[in-house]
Amino acid sequence: MGTGVYAMSLARVLPYTKQLLESVIEPGDCVVDMTAGNGHDTQFLAERVGPEGRVLAFDVQAQAIEESTRRLDEAGMLARVDLYHESHIHVGARLSDEQRPVRAGVFNLGYLPGSDKSITTTGEETLEALDALLPVLAPGGLVVLVVYHGHLEGKRERDAVLDYVTALDQQDYAVLQYRFLNQQNHPPFIIAIEKKVRG
Repeated sequence: MGTGVYAMSLARVLPYTKQLLESVIEPGDCVVDMTAGNGHDTQFLAERVGPEGRVLAFDVQAQAIEESTRRLDEAGMLARVDLYHESHIHVGARLSDEQRPVRAGVFNLGYLPGSDKSITTTGEETLEALDALLPVLAPGGLVVLVVYHGHLEGKRERDAVLDYVTALDQQDYAVLQYRFLNQQNHPPFIIAIEKKVRG
C-alpha cells in the first residue's frame, strides 16, 4: 500500500540544469554565468572548472555582485571568477582576451529572488547576449537558459527567446526544451543549446 509520498523519476529543473552543465565542463575550461544572482551557479561553475579554469559572471545589481563575491570568497574560489557589475550584453568584449573557447554558459532569466522585482532580464538583452556568446562557444559546448515567466516581462522574454532558438540552424545547433506541462503557476523551464561538432 502506498504512503502517499510521490518520488519523482523526472529531474526537476534546477538539478537538471546542473546535470547538463556537468556533462560538458572539464577542469581548466572557460565558462560564463550570464546572471550571477546570489552566486549559486557561479560557485558551481567555479568548482567544475577548478583552479586552472576561468568563470566570467555578470549581473546588473550590486546586491548580486556583493553576495556572489562573499559566497565565492568563503568557498576559496574568488580567484577563479571575474565578476562584472554590468549587463551580460558585454560578454563578447569581456571575452576578447580569452584564448580558450567558451565551454558552457548559463542564464537564469527573470529577477533576483528577494530583490526588486522591477529589475529583470529582458528579451532584447538576452538575445544580444546570445548573439555574442554562441559564436565563441566551443563545438560540443552548451548554453542553458532557465526561463522564469510568471511575470509580464518574463512572458515577453520567453516568447522572444523561443522564437530566437527555434530559428537557429539545425546544422549548427541542437536545441532542447525541458518543461513540466501540468504544473500550475508558470513553472520555470529549460532551454539548452548545444553547438554541434562539425566533422
